Amino acid sequence: MSRIGRAPIPVPPGVEVDIQQNVVTVKGPRGQLTRTLHPEMVIARVDGQIIVSRPSESRTHRALHGLTRSLVANMVQGVTQGFQKGLEISGVGYRAQRSGDKLILMLGYSHPVEVVPPPGITFNVDTPTRLQVGGIDKELVGEVAARLRAVRPPEPYKGKGIRYQGERIKLKAGKAGKAGGKKK
Repeated sequence: MSRIGRAPIPVPPGVEVDIQQNVVTVKGPRGQLTRTLHPEMVIARVDGQIIVSRPSESRTHRALHGLTRSLVANMVQGVTQGFQKGLEISGVGYRAQRSGDKLILMLGYSHPVEVVPPPGITFNVDTPTRLQVGGIDKELVGEVAARLRAVRPPEPYKGKGIRYQGERIKLKAGKAGKAGGKKK
C-alpha cells in the first residue's frame, strides 16, 4: 500500500472541508480552493482527518492513491500557510521592482519586462535581485515561478539570468584559446 496515500491528512482548526463525490473544497484563513479529483478515489472525513483510500490494487489505482492524497494535503496547507517560491537574479544591471501589483524586470533586453500576476498570486521583492512568488495554490505558484525563470534562464557560461533560490548552475569552460594559451 502507498506510504504517502495511507497517511491521514489532519484538518487544522479554522479549516472547513467539503467533499461532494469527487469535488473537494477547502476553506481556510487564506482563501478557498476547489479541485475535481479522480472519481474512483474514495475521500472521506473521519475524526477531524481526511482519509484517501483506493478501491482496488490495480496499477492505476495505486498510482492515483498517493497523488490524490498529496493534492488534498497541498490544498489544506495552502489555505492555512500558503506557498512561497524564491527566485534570484544575477547579472550586471539585472534587477526587479514592484509597481503596484505588477512586477517589472530589467534583464538586459532593450525594454523592461512587465509581469501581471494571475489572481491569487503575489510578488514580494526582498532586494532588487531576490524576489518571492507567493499564493495558496502550490501548482500555480510553481507555474508562475517557472514562467518568470523562462524570461531569462541562467546561461551556462557566466550564470547570468533568473534562477530558483538555491539552484546551482553548472558553468561551462570558455573557449579553449582563453584558457590554455596559444593553439598550434
